[in-house]
Amino acid sequence: MNRWRILAALALIYMLFAVLLNSVGTVILQSIVTFGIDKPQASILEACKDLTIAATSLLVASFLPAVGYRRSMMLGLVLVTVACLAMPMFPAFRTTELLFVCVGLSFALIKVAVYSSIGLLTTDQASHSRLTNLIEGLFMVGVLCGGWLFSAFIDPVAPANASWFRVYWLLAAIACAVLVLVKSSRLDESQSRAAASAAISATPGAAAHTAVQAATAAPQRPFDDMLRMLGWPLVYCFLASAFLYVLIEQSFGTWLPTFNREVLMLPNTVSIQLASILAGATALGRIGAGMLLKRVRWHVLLNACVLAMGLLIVLTLPLAAHASRPARLGWLDAPLAAYVIPLIGLLMAPIYPVINSVALSSLPKPLHAAMTGLILLFSALGGTLGSRITAIVFSRFDGVHAFYFSLLPMLLLLLTLSRFRRESERASVMPVGPAFSSTAA
Repeated sequence: MNRWRILAALALIYMLFAVLLNSVGTVILQSIVTFGIDKPQASILEACKDLTIAATSLLVASFLPAVGYRRSMMLGLVLVTVACLAMPMFPAFRTTELLFVCVGLSFALIKVAVYSSIGLLTTDQASHSRLTNLIEGLFMVGVLCGGWLFSAFIDPVAPANASWFRVYWLLAAIACAVLVLVKSSRLDESQSRAAASAAISATPGAAAHTAVQAATAAPQRPFDDMLRMLGWPLVYCFLASAFLYVLIEQSFGTWLPTFNREVLMLPNTVSIQLASILAGATALGRIGAGMLLKRVRWHVLLNACVLAMGLLIVLTLPLAAHASRPARLGWLDAPLAAYVIPLIGLLMAPIYPVINSVALSSLPKPLHAAMTGLILLFSALGGTLGSRITAIVFSRFDGVHAFYFSLLPMLLLLLTLSRFRRESERASVMPVGPAFSSTAA
């Protein structure tokens, strides 16, 4: 019973933060019309979120096993509850910036705790990959629900009306309910408190990594684990892949509502609702990826997905470039491009959870917190850079050119995935040292 309770808690936390994190595209659109700011200034919200995630993950991720994953989740929920309450009480762009700072800080704590808890709740790579895909799939369900939730609070006649801030009363109440569930759950965290420094000093293929050989037997600071892992080919190839993926994902996820409004000339509420197709497609893709991975090797599936993403962009953006304003402005009156472009989520879906699972399941459980910290750091940097580049290209040219730019990181992602596959296969045939025992001391 407790196992199902903690799994439900992990899923609900992730879905709540899916709503908060991915509302940035909606909030950017609403901030432009409510506060009268331009696109580059509005894109600061992405930086408030992602740079806070990066800084927090870099500073605290390796220390969370000592603090406790469950306590970290509770702290994150308290912070976002307070931030959500501040939004309707003090509606201003500065308050919105503060909200995303709090969301970024809290998500750094939450994601390290959730990903590390997955390692504690599973016993092998297959079960780890399935649970990761399920949790990430539910994350996208949360994103899908978030788009419709926010659009329900936006005035369709006067979208600049600040009434949309009232959605945060509901989000604060949900955060409190999830906090109660986490507090009443139990999680055995004993394995996470093994000596990570001892684990990191004797990894598979240590002879091939002089930086690891140089590690002394003296106790190391938790922060050192993250720095030394950056020298491992498996780790830096994975981090490059994660960086590029998130750069692509955030370019579409953040700016699709604005693309729908300015390029396809749809109302704000319809633009946000149609953008939620991206989240729905990603959710379906991640849940379905678990079944495909039983029959297809992970690197074959991911390479096929990236190639199909590029093909979709090349074929569908011309439709958007020649779209005309619909005679009526309903959900079913939108041009074809509004429905086809978000389907890129179906193809993006398996990439992030699969590469995360391959990387994490290759490491001993005491190192999962440090590794998740690196994931958060590079993902946040990729998200900030992707959103910023898209905002600049969008404002200087148009949304069609901004989305065409994603073809470049897609090409680079193919290259990094190829190297990541080779390094993961090398790691799988190397002898396992004592560090990869769950009883490492």
